[in-house]
Formats: sequence, C-alpha cells, structure tokens
Amino acid sequence: MPSCSEVEDPRTMSPLELVNLTALMELYRGRPQTTVGLIDGPVAMDHPDLMTGMIREMPGRPSGRCATKDSTACGHGTFVAGILSGKRDSVAPAICPGCTLLVRPIFTETASGDRQLPNATPQELAAAIVDCVDAGVRVINLSLALAQPSTRGERGLDEALDHAMRRGVLVVAAAGNQGTIGGSAITRHPWVIPVVGCDLQGRPVGGSNLGSSIGRRGLSAPGDDITSLGTAGEPLRSGGTSVAAPFVTGAIALLWSEYPAATAAQVKLAVTQARGPRRATLVPVLLDAWAAYNVMARALP
Repeated sequence: MPSCSEVEDPRTMSPLELVNLTALMELYRGRPQTTVGLIDGPVAMDHPDLMTGMIREMPGRPSGRCATKDSTACGHGTFVAGILSGKRDSVAPAICPGCTLLVRPIFTETASGDRQLPNATPQELAAAIVDCVDAGVRVINLSLALAQPSTRGERGLDEALDHAMRRGVLVVAAAGNQGTIGGSAITRHPWVIPVVGCDLQGRPVGGSNLGSSIGRRGLSAPGDDITSLGTAGEPLRSGGTSVAAPFVTGAIALLWSEYPAATAAQVKLAVTQARGPRRATLVPVLLDAWAAYNVMARALP
C-alpha cells in the first residue's frame, strides 16, 4: 500500500491524476442531494467560475457572501470553494460541481492588511459543526486551525464531532501546517479523516503535521502549488493541508452521489482503506479515488 512518499513517476501528473480523481470526475459531477458543509470563510458567490446555483448559505447565520473581497477570510473560502464547486472548464480543480455546497462562515473578515491565516476557537467550530449536521449535510470540510484551545472548549468540540458520528456525517479536516508530530483536538477524534498535503513527487509538503493518529486514520492529497479561484478574478496558487483537505471531501461527495444509500461507515472505509488494511506510520497513505470507487462498486452493486 503506497504512502504519500511512494508514488511512481509522478513527474507529469496533475494534482487530480495523483489521487486518481480524473477518471471518477469524467463519470460524475455529483448530485444536488449530496450536500457538502463548508466551514470556512465566506465565498465570493458572484465569481463567474463558481457553480453559484449550487451554493447555499446557512440560514440564520452570518452571511456566506463576502463583504470584503480582499479579506483573508474571503480569499480562503473562495479558494476552497473553487476546489469543490468550481466550473469544470475553469482553472480550479472543480471536483464536485453538481453537489450542493452549504457555506457556514466561521472566519471573520478583517482589514485587508491583516494577512493572518484564519482560525477558530473550539467553541466556534463546535457550533458550526452542529449547524451543518442539523442542516442535513453528508460531509463537512474543515480547512482551518484551532485558536485559544481550552479543556472546556475541546470537550464541546468532541461532543460536536460525536454528534456528527451519530448522524452519519463524515468530517474531513486539514492536519495542520505547524510542522509538528502529534495531533489536535480535531485530528485526534476517531471519526475525523485528517489530511496531509503532498507535492507532485508524493512527498509531504513542508510544515504538514504528522503523527500516529494522522498516519493510521488519515489520507494524503495534493497540497503544493494548487491553482484555484481568487476573489479578484485572477487564479491563485496556494498549498498546505487546508488545500489538500477538499480533494478528499470532493472525492467523498462524488462517491456518495453515485451510491446515496451507502452508510457513512461504508464510504469512510472505502476511502481510507481502498488499498487494504492500514499499517502503523506517521505519514498517511495517498488518496486513491478510483480504488475507493471500485470498493464501493463491489460492495454496493
């Protein structure tokens, strides 16, 4: 079972080909009934390269639309949204444009001079997860980091993730870019699928957090020099585990679109163990979307 560092001759691969998403995307665009929860910054919903008709805002919450397009929060949310819900003829990966994207903003739009990467407290994240689960999403994408950790806050986050598990909502989370060995209150939860970023040579990108729980239960996905949508109309390039996570989320959304009767446990097993039983390692195996599709095709004809 190849790990992130064991990809054969990837020199001419695209990020989508690296994780065998291209063939799956040629067959499917996703279904509107498959809803992806995007807990992130707001999104530039008027972007011409987004499938804006498939993007929804969380009712009764702060607007999912960008108020300040040059803010870090807006840029982050729009970039990740492009990976999931960009138009297929755009520069973005555009993995599942036929799925519904439910935007639940969690990052505050700050002055354009503040380029600090967005983060959220455990309490804020817990509330957002519960909102998405109760709204009926099937998979949640967390391309974020935690700020102000506390025992009480992390207890509430555990309860929110338990709620997702009981309701059969999968949670995909960036492993983090602090360059540490270990995990966070997010990635240590047994229901979460942590994601590490890889370059096109199959090596973990610099700064990716690694660890036993990440290696045992997580996946690696493209996270280096990825092109997606910018808020000013020009393409942007970025990297890191926040960029890698939506590749896994998008693959799950496509699989669930084709097999809507599958349980969360079946989808999670197909994605994380498509190549067989996992081994103890700090670096997770590379996502193989086509192998996961074949696992589900055999299990759910």
